[in-house]
Amino acid sequence: MFASVLIANRGEIACRIARTARRIGLRTIAVYSEADVDAPHVRLCDEAHLIGPSPARDSYLSIDKLLAVAKESGAACLHPGYGFLSENADFAEACAQAGVVFVGPPPSAIRAMGLKDRAKALMQEAGVPIVPGYHGDQQDPTFLKRKAYEIGYPVLIKAVAGGGGKGMRLVERHADFDAAIEAARREAASSFGDERVLIEKYITAPRHIEIQVFADKRGNAVQLHERDCSLQRRHQKVIEEAPAPGMTDDLRGRMGAAAIAAAKAVGYVGAGTVEFIVDTTNGLKRDGFWFMEMNTRLQVEHPVTEAVTGFDLVEWQLRVAAGERLPVTSQAEIPLRGHAVEARLYAEDPARGFLPSTGRLVALSFAEGEGIRVDSGVEQGGEISPFYDPMIAKVIAHADSREAALDRLADALERTVVAGPRTNLAFLAALARSLDFRKGEFDTGYIARHKEELGLDVTGIDAPAAARGAAHLIWKSRPLPAVADPQTPASPWDVADGFQLSGVRTTARPIVVDGEPQEAWIDFSSGTGLVTVRGAAPDSTCLLIEAADSVYVLRGGRQTRVALADFETEDAAHAADDGRMRAPMHGKLLAVLVANGDVVAKGQRLAIIEAMKMEHALVAPRGGIVTEIAAEPGAQVAEGIFLLTISPAQD
Repeated sequence: MFASVLIANRGEIACRIARTARRIGLRTIAVYSEADVDAPHVRLCDEAHLIGPSPARDSYLSIDKLLAVAKESGAACLHPGYGFLSENADFAEACAQAGVVFVGPPPSAIRAMGLKDRAKALMQEAGVPIVPGYHGDQQDPTFLKRKAYEIGYPVLIKAVAGGGGKGMRLVERHADFDAAIEAARREAASSFGDERVLIEKYITAPRHIEIQVFADKRGNAVQLHERDCSLQRRHQKVIEEAPAPGMTDDLRGRMGAAAIAAAKAVGYVGAGTVEFIVDTTNGLKRDGFWFMEMNTRLQVEHPVTEAVTGFDLVEWQLRVAAGERLPVTSQAEIPLRGHAVEARLYAEDPARGFLPSTGRLVALSFAEGEGIRVDSGVEQGGEISPFYDPMIAKVIAHADSREAALDRLADALERTVVAGPRTNLAFLAALARSLDFRKGEFDTGYIARHKEELGLDVTGIDAPAAARGAAHLIWKSRPLPAVADPQTPASPWDVADGFQLSGVRTTARPIVVDGEPQEAWIDFSSGTGLVTVRGAAPDSTCLLIEAADSVYVLRGGRQTRVALADFETEDAAHAADDGRMRAPMHGKLLAVLVANGDVVAKGQRLAIIEAMKMEHALVAPRGGIVTEIAAEPGAQVAEGIFLLTISPAQD
């Protein structure tokens, strides 16, 4: 076994690798950027090295800097984790040339599976079923559009070098193809440095089922059963589970054999995941699955496999990289115990299309209990940075049955506390309790079809939560006047914020709820000073988290931030109606699609912002004329910063 390991990653996966490495006796070496100076993975490792500024290209994606640390620290091996350089064949080769063992497959296997078009050709030769489509080298947009028409809509445009939903677009109409391929190529180039795409037939009722494979340098290969990753939004996984609901022993065997054939076809070594698209039109069928891609690294969702097998996959990776035989070489010895489900807790806003949310974690605590595991790389008081993936944690539940595992997961999510950035916490809990999902009646389009049930159609403020926060702030800043007899109403002269001659005493106090101006009404008629917002009384079950100038109110997994209005600031209610468009998130302004003087229609795309390597279009909320543009393409923009103005056409 190695004496030391350099962990070329950050966040929860860096912490996850470090814990196993230390348990089996390796010296752990961390790297960090300027944004991660105080990150938990830095303290968890035996030593840590600064590798550059916050942007990933200047730190975690810098091969030269990582190898310099490996040399300086005397690292025997390097574990890339997932993301960043984990599937970069050039990096794997550079490690070998530097005398550092890369904990992963050989560069040839990474290259073979890294380009989706070549991978599919290899799989076809190996007898692995593939989805119908165009996987060739011709990249002319007109040619690809014709191929899409021949394949038949709907189709998926997918980045040749891609993964994680980046560079992917679903196209349902021929008329939408041009805009979709332009966006897919731009996103692919930004994420992978390769704008090439392929076109595939879109399976209309698909499940996403993947097989975990492991191979050693001695020719042994096994599969550690399947994971179902069908609950997705924007092609990114949300909840994963093992085993897949409805899976039969026969189909598991066939898919497992196909996955091992795929691995052997490229001389694979280490941990890998072979992903299949499965047609569920009439239930899972023995011939209804097709190869999608192979991830040549450890997957984010590997904990569910660990839960049902009892194996530590990071330990397996390190042992295989050191030249050891697989701990288990017989398929019959791979256990499948109970059921496990994982939920990805992200700093994002489900009510705003899952836009990333950044900022300080004012409060963070996770539920504990039997069968619950939490993998996290952040802590209370830390920052969710705009430079990296906004994952807060993975919450994993394991139990004897699927129903019990989902119950445990939902309960753990409902007991988790996060304040600061917005999160998908309530959304995840709703998913875990969703009836059709629990019955096994789902596919990759489930979330899109159940928006109302999952709380994605919720608009406006949470009035009872806002009232709870307002009441706390109002009486904290000015205590309720003492009343000798609780049954005697407070006198209107007892409150120094207004004058009212009437038997009923009410007054309004301006507040700000989630950045929007509101009014809190205080009713003294009962002597209690009842505070209401939009007619709703405070919900006493809310959890309050105090910040410097506001209070966070947590109710049912949803966060509401309340502050007393500053009378000297601009009237935000009128500012919102003046046509000034602001950035909905922190990110990079990739393109401005309009010019001064342009007439635009409601819903027209105005600009494109990139955040967390994903593109988000800024669309016109109304028709009008562009009269001012305040930012240029390439600029880094903060959430809420002014970008452009749309004035009414008559102006």
